[in-house]
Amino acid sequence: MNFFEQELRKLADQCGALADPRYIGRACYGRVSGGIRAKLQFVTMGTHERYEALKVTLINNTDGVIDSNTIRFKDIWGTQKGTNYAGDISPQMWTYNGKTEWYGFVPGPADYELLAGSVDEHLEMFREDIEQHNGQTMA
Repeated sequence: MNFFEQELRKLADQCGALADPRYIGRACYGRVSGGIRAKLQFVTMGTHERYEALKVTLINNTDGVIDSNTIRFKDIWGTQKGTNYAGDISPQMWTYNGKTEWYGFVPGPADYELLAGSVDEHLEMFREDIEQHNGQTMA
């Protein structure tokens, strides 16, 4: 299991709106509702091998990508007191000498819960829309 899969598992375990998660390479795929699937993956924001965000892509089985949202860690967790650093840093993962790890700040269970809550909010919008469209209501 690679570092990205380990971190995605920590996140997906707390996402209530993501069913049957599957891990392929650096991505997590899961069922949202009906023919809607979600893909979660850590992404860079322009700096090589510095992963500062989570990209959530919604995919319809027949139409392909229907929505995408990039959630920056800094927007969820704010800046953090870095270990071994004088000032605050933006949460990020980085790959250095072939090894990927958190840089200066390692999120804990409460941090993953916050990030999972943002993912769930996004996924629930599409889940409700599909279930309401089919004449079903949310429990």
